[in-house]
Amino acid sequence: MKSLFGNAALVLSIILILSCAGKEHRKPSGGLEVIDDLGNPVLIDSIPRRIISLAPNLTEIIFDLGAGDKLAGNTLYCNYPPEARYVEKVGDLLTVDFEKVLSLKPDLIFITVEGNRKETFDKFKSLGLKVFVSNPRNYEGVKKSYLGIARILGKEKYALEKIEMWDRLLDSIRNKSRGEKPKTAMLPVELKPLMLAGKNTFLNEYLEFCGLVNIADDPLINYPVFNREEILVRNPDYIIILSDGKLKTEDLLDLYPEWKDLKAVRNGNVIFADRDLYSRPGPRFAEAAADLFNLLHPEESLRYPER
Repeated sequence: MKSLFGNAALVLSIILILSCAGKEHRKPSGGLEVIDDLGNPVLIDSIPRRIISLAPNLTEIIFDLGAGDKLAGNTLYCNYPPEARYVEKVGDLLTVDFEKVLSLKPDLIFITVEGNRKETFDKFKSLGLKVFVSNPRNYEGVKKSYLGIARILGKEKYALEKIEMWDRLLDSIRNKSRGEKPKTAMLPVELKPLMLAGKNTFLNEYLEFCGLVNIADDPLINYPVFNREEILVRNPDYIIILSDGKLKTEDLLDLYPEWKDLKAVRNGNVIFADRDLYSRPGPRFAEAAADLFNLLHPEESLRYPER
């Protein structure tokens, strides 16, 4: 089973986003040509009326742009905003019901490099379906995908205003975090095996915006697997756990009893954060960064502005 980037073993692995992502120009006929994140031109003759999203972050983008009513289908994992739960389901990230997709008669399908399979992309193309591939590997990538999708949906002005708001909020977080003595952190994406978000990931950017130094500092591996001894050696000041709200520090110590000696555990600096909020590179990226800042600084309250 292969993903679009040829590695199903690590669903979270993400390839470098191409510099041409999100670019567009008008065709002589008046149509719009948008370049997706794989460098493929996607010709849009008119604003799509029926679209399908095959990833939760793309579903969030579409709803955030006020185009949720155009969603004819999405995946079982698309649960935000709440309205996304009631859209017709066409499968999960890796398994798609192609008959269902065809029956929905989509004008355009949005898929991702992360999670969706190359075979899915190829099948859609063989069926003559129009596909836009997104690959938001970092904050800049989030903005490119958001703006590219906004252009397709006729929401470019709104998207530019929203991106400006995100930039202001993230600048505020970065400025508030400056001047503090740097603290180290680790952010696991899996606990068994212990796989951490590395330097070249959008998850790492949450740490950087909040002034934290990632202990997973190998620039060549996006999601390195650490052995137990190495965690004790690097001894992070903070441990940030993405969960569904059920995990507690005691659960971590059941898995790794030796963590009781880590600075993060001794000082009560184990932070549990909303997995869905943090793990989807989409319109809630800045909100997640603000949430982490507030969790790190409970004495302050950095408010995420309303749209």
